[in-house]
Amino acid sequence: MPTRMRFTTWRSLATAIIAVLTAAFLTPAAAHGSPRESRPVYSYENAIREAVWVDTGLDGDNDGRADRVAVDIVRPREPARQGRKVPVIMDASPYYSCCGRGNESQLKTYDADGDVVQMPLFYDNYFVPRGYAFVGVDLAGTNRSDGCVDVGGRSDIQSAKAVVDWLNGRARAYTSRTGTDRARASWTNGKTGMIGKSWDGTIANGVAATGVRGLETIVPISAISSWYDYYFAKGAPLYDSGPDWLSDYVDSPDARAKCAAVQRKLVEQAPRSGDWTSLWTERDYVKDAAKVKASVFLVHGMQDLNVRTKHLGQWWDALAKHGVERKIWLSQTGHVDPFDFRRTAWVDTLHRWFDHELLGYDNGIDREPVADIERHPDQWVTSASWPPRGTAATTLRPDAGTQPGVGTLGTSRGHGTATFTDDPRLGETDWAARFDTSTPDKAGFATGPLTRDLRLSGSSRVTVTATPTTATAHLSAVLVDLGPDTIRDYGASGEGITTLADRTCWGASTAGDSACFRQTRAETADVGYTVVSRGWADLGNHASDRTGLPLTPGRAYTITLDLAATDHVVPAGHRLALIVAGTDKDLIDPPSSTPTLTLDLSRTSARVPLVGGAAAFARATAGTSAAAPAVTAPDGVRAPRTTQRVPGGSV
Repeated sequence: MPTRMRFTTWRSLATAIIAVLTAAFLTPAAAHGSPRESRPVYSYENAIREAVWVDTGLDGDNDGRADRVAVDIVRPREPARQGRKVPVIMDASPYYSCCGRGNESQLKTYDADGDVVQMPLFYDNYFVPRGYAFVGVDLAGTNRSDGCVDVGGRSDIQSAKAVVDWLNGRARAYTSRTGTDRARASWTNGKTGMIGKSWDGTIANGVAATGVRGLETIVPISAISSWYDYYFAKGAPLYDSGPDWLSDYVDSPDARAKCAAVQRKLVEQAPRSGDWTSLWTERDYVKDAAKVKASVFLVHGMQDLNVRTKHLGQWWDALAKHGVERKIWLSQTGHVDPFDFRRTAWVDTLHRWFDHELLGYDNGIDREPVADIERHPDQWVTSASWPPRGTAATTLRPDAGTQPGVGTLGTSRGHGTATFTDDPRLGETDWAARFDTSTPDKAGFATGPLTRDLRLSGSSRVTVTATPTTATAHLSAVLVDLGPDTIRDYGASGEGITTLADRTCWGASTAGDSACFRQTRAETADVGYTVVSRGWADLGNHASDRTGLPLTPGRAYTITLDLAATDHVVPAGHRLALIVAGTDKDLIDPPSSTPTLTLDLSRTSARVPLVGGAAAFARATAGTSAAAPAVTAPDGVRAPRTTQRVPGGSV
């Protein structure tokens, strides 16, 4: 890879002058021959900083005039003087004033003229000197924008899509929030790349799903692909509140005063029953994957318990189905930006990605392996494709063992039953820690110790036939690697990272906007088991993914649980386990009753994506005994935090 340059706040005046002169007389192509990398030849200190307000064409706050969203721009001055146009990197966010962006919760700050002084994150510091404009968009209803936050709906998406349209000459913008003086984007060639973590990345997904022209690429980090799946898993509620709480959390004071009707809609059309409504259809980007024309560089933590990896799995698969150009990074972290878990490689890779997608440089990134996967803390491997070729869904079946609730896992059809009682005080870490002990709260099934490594890659599904004793019941299914390892401690407050005091610098700085950010290191835990993937459902949704029904006690029901996507190697000597239980504490809410459920093991199975398929499983389990030495309460990561989660926010 080309060498990436760092800059400090004390860059000498001579260096700055040279950079300005270079920019004034040489285009990037002339300066570097056949370009493979954009260089920092433009002055960041002298960059143009301006604000415009783009007309969205909507009136979400119902005040009788079209909503305008605030767009803060930082762009190099030299190309504009020479009549050359530049591409745009955009982050559209609801967090620029309420909650902050990045590991240091940075907010936008402004000068007396209302132009941005500090733009959060490193994107402007790093890319503006390299010939890009950076655009930070306040979603409707936040910071300096009109309108209302509708949590992934039409207003959210149109907030950013209208800006892409304006950058391409298809929408109107103004130099003030209420004035009539027009602003034109004559300085850009219209080529836009959207980036952002969590809610910001979700907006990138949603805008790409409109098929808007001019959006060349998106880089969604830990992003939502369907808002229903943020709040529910087949009817099982993942949180004790709905999108109305989140809207109120980020609304500006002006929006709170005007947006009562939007708040009512978010309550009324998002029932806590978990039934699918038109509100969720509007916020499902997966269904519109066929419209995506932009390339997608997707990043996600495989232990993200905020925006869970079901979002990445279903989005990735839908994009693949429609032939969208894709790249992916999968880390061991929770809800963490790659700038904070693999900083040097991330900045270099992102730089090369944008150079290729927005400047058209032939730097080879499109011919490199599609996937980077963190196998151990700070140890990465690559795959030419993801999931790798030769991966096949393999049916694994549980069977009864020698003690209640502790059975075996293989390819032969199971026999008998297993019974457990929902205990909302317990969750996946409790079940895994006591896997080899017969407990009333779970049913567990495991292979014997493997004789070869076994790799899972992709999304799993678990089908269960269960008979409840009550009219309501929730189910959890968890895949576990039983064996010792050192992993990122995703259950800690940093979700796999520790923030340090020292800083490193990534781009140019000004007095009001430093390019220097606190370093991080991996926070690790020595564990006796690793939860690989999990999924949940309300058994009342047995007949439909979208509508739940009361259960008849004593009647058997069959339902399939969708487990989160992952890429994990179960090493030789470890065991692969499936746990089926009730409420997964702090990850789903409990039902209104406390059911006991009986599994029909002959009608219960897991479809697991194994590299090498059934043959790989047969080789890894050949010669093993289903019996294994019991391990009493092995250490795991801390249980999930109980705070109210916000996609990309600070809590």
